Amino acid sequence: MLDGAARVGDLVDAAVADGQTALGITDHGNMYGILDFYRACRDRGVKPILGTEAYMAHDTRFERPSRRGRVDDSGGETDGGRKLMYHLTLLAENGTGYRNLIQVASRAFLEGYYYKPRVDWDVLSEHAEGLIATTGCLGGHVLQALMRDDYDDARLKAARLQEIF
Repeated sequence: MLDGAARVGDLVDAAVADGQTALGITDHGNMYGILDFYRACRDRGVKPILGTEAYMAHDTRFERPSRRGRVDDSGGETDGGRKLMYHLTLLAENGTGYRNLIQVASRAFLEGYYYKPRVDWDVLSEHAEGLIATTGCLGGHVLQALMRDDYDDARLKAARLQEIF
């Protein structure tokens, strides 16, 4: 309940009432809500769009930088003044994408857990097939660079995502 506290059934009911044919869910750093969401959508004839809002490590999922202040969903800061992690929304386009989404989320917990389950560019590259990545979140690499007026870094991060996905 980091961005929303709506109940799955209520969301699906609202989508049906509004005539929507598809609805998506992206939990932060995990996929805990997907099964209930999938079942609710299937029962109401709505296409479920499954995803996660992954936490991305600044460099590598194995780094354990010293940090300052509180680490919350905004990503916290390291002693060097950079973000400890960034957000990246991933959506499954098909069955292969769903399996890759599970791999990304699992590896984040098993290999990259440091305050939050984190992935890195390598994990994304290995499991990109069938996934759609979006950068619309203010906590993402691209928008964080733009908010710092670092247009070169924003272009680099966007190009890296385009290369992978």
